[in-house]
Amino acid sequence: MKTGITGATGQLGHLVVESLKRKVAAENLVALVRTPEKASDLGIETRAFDYEKPEGLIESLQGIDHLLLISGNEIGKRKHQHENVINAAKQAGVKWIVYTSLLHADKSTLSLAGEHKATEEALKASGIAYTLLRNGWYTENYTNSVPGAVKAGVLVGSAGEGKISSATRGDFAEAAAVVLASENQEGKVYELAGDDYFTLTDLAAEVSRQTGKDVPYKNLPETEYAEMLKGFGLPEEGAKAIVGFDTGAAKNDLFDDSKQLSRLIGRPTTPLAQVVKDILGS
Repeated sequence: MKTGITGATGQLGHLVVESLKRKVAAENLVALVRTPEKASDLGIETRAFDYEKPEGLIESLQGIDHLLLISGNEIGKRKHQHENVINAAKQAGVKWIVYTSLLHADKSTLSLAGEHKATEEALKASGIAYTLLRNGWYTENYTNSVPGAVKAGVLVGSAGEGKISSATRGDFAEAAAVVLASENQEGKVYELAGDDYFTLTDLAAEVSRQTGKDVPYKNLPETEYAEMLKGFGLPEEGAKAIVGFDTGAAKNDLFDDSKQLSRLIGRPTTPLAQVVKDILGS
């Protein structure tokens, strides 16, 4: 029984592989990656796998029984890329696909939701058994900006007082590994988020507490925040996307209090204070 992991050299995929190796035999795992030579440190079989090259996907999926489809990172291209993988999986005889979707993808106002919803619909139409891991936001998406905020003396954004129930990549990776290594998961939809929520005001307060410096949160109008990001060198589309994520957070698109993630992994999700501590090296 072989399990394939797409995007296995990515930040999430690498963590999934390491977690899976603690649960199943390494010889039953296959890394499906765009650049196989980058996967040499994974210690499992590696096959070339490019979402944009459907002609090679069927061959790479031969002998794969279960597939973790980690969503692609090319926003705007993911619908057809994921459909390429699903169609190839059907032709290759894959029996079960686990897909990393978006928290509340069916009702989220985030710009990312459309491609995830389309992928979910393609899975349902494929006839292949599937499980949806609707992942919330990575805590690292916010804490990676902490060193810059400390240097500038202010944390900025456009999320208002929106509630963010984030968790770490490690938390989400462990959840994927648990599902892949468990029985009777077909057809389930998991809304995965952190046990506790924070606002960006809370994040700024935690940074201030740990550094002993006053680092307040400044909420900016969307246009002003976008202009600031472009001033940092981000392209216009990238700036618009980041602002859109924040405005979605302001609408509580990143909030969920069901605690499905911690129940699935059998432990509390990683607290914000720990992630801030790790990024500050304190």
